[in-house]
Amino acid sequence: MKKEQSDQDKPNEFETISGIPLKSVYTKEELKGLDIKQDLGKPGEYPYTRGIHRNMYQGKLWTMRQFAGYGGPEETNERFKYLLNQGQTGLSTAFDLPTLMGYDSDHSLAHGEVGVCGVAIDSLEDVEILYSDIPLDTISTSMTINGPAVIVFAMFLANAQKCGFDLKKLSGTLQNDIFKEYIAQKTYLIPPRPALKLIQDLMVFCSKEVPRWNTVSVSGYHIREAGATAVQELAFTLADGFAYVDAGIAAGLSVDEFVPRLSFFFNAHIDFFEEIAKYRAARRIWARRMKEDYHAKDERSLKLRFHTQTAGCSLTAPQPENNIVRTTIEALAGVLGGTQSLHTNSMDEVLGLPTEKAAHIALRTQQIIAYETGVTKVVDPLAGSYYLEWLTNTLEMGAYDYFKKIEEIGGVVRGIETGFFMKEIADAAYNFQRKLDNGKRIFVGLNAFEDEAPGQQIEILKIGSEYENRQRQRLNHLRATRKQAEVTKALVNLRNALKGEGNSFPFILEAVKTYATLGEICDVMKEVWGAFRETAVL
Repeated sequence: MKKEQSDQDKPNEFETISGIPLKSVYTKEELKGLDIKQDLGKPGEYPYTRGIHRNMYQGKLWTMRQFAGYGGPEETNERFKYLLNQGQTGLSTAFDLPTLMGYDSDHSLAHGEVGVCGVAIDSLEDVEILYSDIPLDTISTSMTINGPAVIVFAMFLANAQKCGFDLKKLSGTLQNDIFKEYIAQKTYLIPPRPALKLIQDLMVFCSKEVPRWNTVSVSGYHIREAGATAVQELAFTLADGFAYVDAGIAAGLSVDEFVPRLSFFFNAHIDFFEEIAKYRAARRIWARRMKEDYHAKDERSLKLRFHTQTAGCSLTAPQPENNIVRTTIEALAGVLGGTQSLHTNSMDEVLGLPTEKAAHIALRTQQIIAYETGVTKVVDPLAGSYYLEWLTNTLEMGAYDYFKKIEEIGGVVRGIETGFFMKEIADAAYNFQRKLDNGKRIFVGLNAFEDEAPGQQIEILKIGSEYENRQRQRLNHLRATRKQAEVTKALVNLRNALKGEGNSFPFILEAVKTYATLGEICDVMKEVWGAFRETAVL
């Protein structure tokens, strides 16, 4: 028999999931300082609090971009084509852990992980298979990779060129946000400062050669997944974004030359109104900083464009069907918050990679929101809500408090080197876990209402060793048949370029064209700059 909760142990219903204290009722008194014209404006007008487009989804729905990738490039190519046939409008590529860490599939540390959490990519040959028969000039492609991002992107471009596509017509997004790797996800290779140099080189290259490509997707998603609050996600993500703007300027680019190709990637957590307010605050902060501090002239530089993914950390392994409901609410928050593209998590992602059925349900969730609910018929329908506008202001003020702290410690890179961000997130994660443990925060099926629903257990997708074996065999064949002298020469040229001050990306591109592997190129980078080791902060 379960013990009844005391008043002290009962959930605190009067705070957001991030711990912002709430009143029972909000009135115009909470908005005395709000200037309707200056702080809200109209949709499509500065400061874009209400959305970056005048008619938002009346004119064009968000891109439905389901994350996909498992096994080898063959299996992921098949999943891409399935999702496109089901009405998906853009590709989003997940890579396995060895690829994210810069290891080839036959490295000793890759054993048992090849193809498990995404697709395995070792060389240009794999990318050729991965995007086979995909119209890359009409389908927007996203790639979620950071440490070795410039290498995988070079493979993507080399393949596109071999297929006859015009690089200037390619559109998509490379996550390429190395700051959040040091802060949260930890799939980094080299120290922060040379890693930032690689990003600068790519910005310069793409501004001229691949002008429609988003070179960095500044990612708050993984910061939130690591345990950050909504305020921390908002503040740390935008601070990273400003640091990338500074880096682009330092590389010789003008603000309006590259900032329009920066995009953002936010989490959609389960606290409905807090998430909507977060997106609105992000747009307003970005627009004002770009205009007032960076003196951007191009309206596109002022508009914060973002992709949203529903919260993986809100999914529960017990009663996984409940995750369909969570994902629906989170996706709706992303839509009402004005996202430009959206991924809905599958119900089984906390247990393994999505099955085809689970991915199908997740995509249908977006389509039901788009075509059945009516929420796309009016732009920013929640604007003017006393509560929502107060919450937007509160999140914005919290972000500015963090901007001040980050500036005081010497900026984003210095904050990474000293462990500032990691400690802030760790403390927030600990506080949230305590609330779960003592029942002050309820997750249905996890720490309350724990009886399993009747019926069969859901299917779980299992990744076997056959993918690793095939990748190893392909690598062996590649190394035996490629022109090794060309590979060696390209790697030597790359090593020399990395030691210099010039742009390194053309040398990376030439190396992948010789079928140098991901691991071989990453090894050159680590030889030149060393491997990064994080300083533990307690």
